[in-house]
Amino acid sequence: MHKNKIHFEISERKTILYLFDIVFVLTVLYFVGNLFDLEYLKYSVGNLYWALFLVIYLNVFGTIFEMYNLQVSSNEYQILKSTLLTVSTTVLVYLLTPFFSPVLPSNRLQILVFYAVIFITLILWRLFYVKYLASNRFLQNAVLICDKDEVEELILGLENIDPHYKIVAYVSADTLVNDDFEQHHYVQHIKRDDLALFVKLNGISEIVIASKNTQGITSELYLQLLSLLESGKIIREYTQVYESKTYRIPVQYMARDFYRFFPFSRSNHNKLYLSVVRVFEIVISLIGLTIGVVLFPFILLGNTLANQGKLFYSQERIGKDSQVFKILKFRTMVKNAESNGAVFATTNDVRVTRFGKFLRKTRIDELPQFINILKGEMAVIGPRPERPHFVKEIAAIMPFYETRHVIKPGLTGWAQVNYAYGETIDDSLIKLQYDLYYIKHRSFYLDLNITLKTITTVLFYRGQ
Repeated sequence: MHKNKIHFEISERKTILYLFDIVFVLTVLYFVGNLFDLEYLKYSVGNLYWALFLVIYLNVFGTIFEMYNLQVSSNEYQILKSTLLTVSTTVLVYLLTPFFSPVLPSNRLQILVFYAVIFITLILWRLFYVKYLASNRFLQNAVLICDKDEVEELILGLENIDPHYKIVAYVSADTLVNDDFEQHHYVQHIKRDDLALFVKLNGISEIVIASKNTQGITSELYLQLLSLLESGKIIREYTQVYESKTYRIPVQYMARDFYRFFPFSRSNHNKLYLSVVRVFEIVISLIGLTIGVVLFPFILLGNTLANQGKLFYSQERIGKDSQVFKILKFRTMVKNAESNGAVFATTNDVRVTRFGKFLRKTRIDELPQFINILKGEMAVIGPRPERPHFVKEIAAIMPFYETRHVIKPGLTGWAQVNYAYGETIDDSLIKLQYDLYYIKHRSFYLDLNITLKTITTVLFYRGQ
């Protein structure tokens, strides 16, 4: 009999990383501090207040420098870079905030030891994670129940996101197809009557049902599913799995049954949440505009030399409740960039000047949008506002698109920090999935997550 493999969900793997980063760092600091009688190390973990801020700094900067990005944390070369940046920034900020950390020691060698202990501890633990916990031995095996012609699309939709999630076989739910038909070229096909035995012999941990045709779930298959559920196996609907793995709403599999996903997050109508967010938006906008004023002479000079057009650029966009407003930006394209009509901007768009590319990469071009935020036309976080022409074009072929307009558009958002610049209608579909996920799960925690990822985008020069 095949033994059940140990497996971890995406959220569980991230929790493991967060938890053991803290446990190992605090533990090793404590033992090294006591072993060599280093006061700074002992005080850093012996005082709950100081230890708490060390943990906060480590987790915040770890998030910014992608220590908890599962793709990065599974690559030993990327994790080396990420750990170095995280530890260096954490230690520097910790040392420079004396109210939140111990008084600097008279023996400066302790600072070097403090840095070395944190770095060596984290890098050894993370290399252990890459070798053992991120390896194929922790694959999560699943069986898919779906129509034959959807097998490949459904499987790729999950495995491209989580390489540790493996659909090893499928059961056809197509009532017009006999169980003895030819094997699918992409994955093993098993007969309906053999499902329970296959699950038992192959260490299957989850059964995913993706069939829209319930007639394919025969009484015999239903009884097997019930038996598997009673034996402790997990049975989930495909859209639930897709959402939990990708952090997107799978609108392409939902037809028009939007009621399955409404109501969205209560935060969208929570007055306390909206009031607190609004206060933060005003503060952040004032800070952003101050930075814009400081950079203004350099931006004006660069625009004069490279862009050769008006510095400020406005464009009609669709906001909350489908209201049209004018978004403000610094110019990044040549004059008369859309003389032949509106088109999507592309990654290497020839209309974008060299200076404009710099403004886009650093997100400096969007600083004037803090004026839109102060006016209440935009939020700091939300779906990016789209132009009326494209909204009409996309909404005609894409269900749910105008659902984005139930909240204010944002300067940054869940789609922006998780997906590259949208160049096509297909890109717009993927970004819509992220936007709807944000609307559904909107919260302080998700807002903080987006904020930290936005900082990562700017620091690593990933803007468009």
